[in-house]
Amino acid sequence: MWNGLVGVAKETYTASLGEGVVPRPLMMPMVRGELVGLIWVRPLKVGQDALAGIAELANIAAAAGADEVVLAWETHDVATACELPIVGPAPCLNMVLATRDGHVLHQFPYTEQLLSRSPEGWASAAPDWWPAPAPQPGGELVPPIQAAVNFSFTPVELNHPDPFGVTVVLMEEDGYRISLTEAFAR
Repeated sequence: MWNGLVGVAKETYTASLGEGVVPRPLMMPMVRGELVGLIWVRPLKVGQDALAGIAELANIAAAAGADEVVLAWETHDVATACELPIVGPAPCLNMVLATRDGHVLHQFPYTEQLLSRSPEGWASAAPDWWPAPAPQPGGELVPPIQAAVNFSFTPVELNHPDPFGVTVVLMEEDGYRISLTEAFAR
């Protein structure tokens, strides 16, 4: 499953960079080895809003009772949005696989090969993936990613007959892009 998730993340990055954008942070919660879906962070304002928006990715995982989560983000993009120092390689696709018991950080550094530039100044690029360093058990996570990991395993206390369904609706209303797998779609 892990290799498939890495493949999806790399394909998404390749397609998005080709369109001149860096994909937003993404969470992939799992329940008993089954993927719940893909959740992309809502549009963010620089600063506290970005910190909160990324941490709130955890809501779906918590509402689903996830036992594993995978988060993917780009080093420079998250550091800039959250006004944090850049930690680790940049540009770099980071992925963390987390459970209640801990996490492993995987990093996929790349360089960008310029493909074209639009009249408006948008650059289309292709990633040239470098060899990945060894996975880092307990590797340092930037604060909003660490918060999302922590909150993913905090039970949701929502007085509603369908806490998962209402969480999905509320997050979609806030601008999160959510694509649930068939087993979790409502």
